[in-house]
Amino acid sequence: MNAKVSRFALMGFAVFALIFGLLTIYSGGQVIFGGAAAREAAGNYLPFVVGFNFIAGFAYVAAAIGLLTAQRWAPRLALIIAAATALVFLAFGALVLTGSPFEMRTVGAMALRTAVWVGIAWLARCRKTSPNI
Repeated sequence: MNAKVSRFALMGFAVFALIFGLLTIYSGGQVIFGGAAAREAAGNYLPFVVGFNFIAGFAYVAAAIGLLTAQRWAPRLALIIAAATALVFLAFGALVLTGSPFEMRTVGAMALRTAVWVGIAWLARCRKTSPNI
């Protein structure tokens, strides 16, 4: 399916991705570098999920800038982010099924992150394949 996506719509999602990335870096950094109080406030978090999300935040920012400046590599980076996030979400799910303690908010956050990046990757791909828009 080759849907048409306006440049304006894609730019709106790119700005959203930029803000999302900056917030992700901030929140992950608080847990990783913020000391005992921040880690306690995070509850039963899995360090690999927080670490992945923190690092992914920088990729979010890069992808957002790439999308805003119409870089050819940006749709591919968005797809890589979506796939990597889905894989980490699956690994998280596997650990939860084996009895690892977790926070329900992590389930929601990872579902949101996966959905957002699948959506952005799809929109970027549609935009890339619709040159007359």
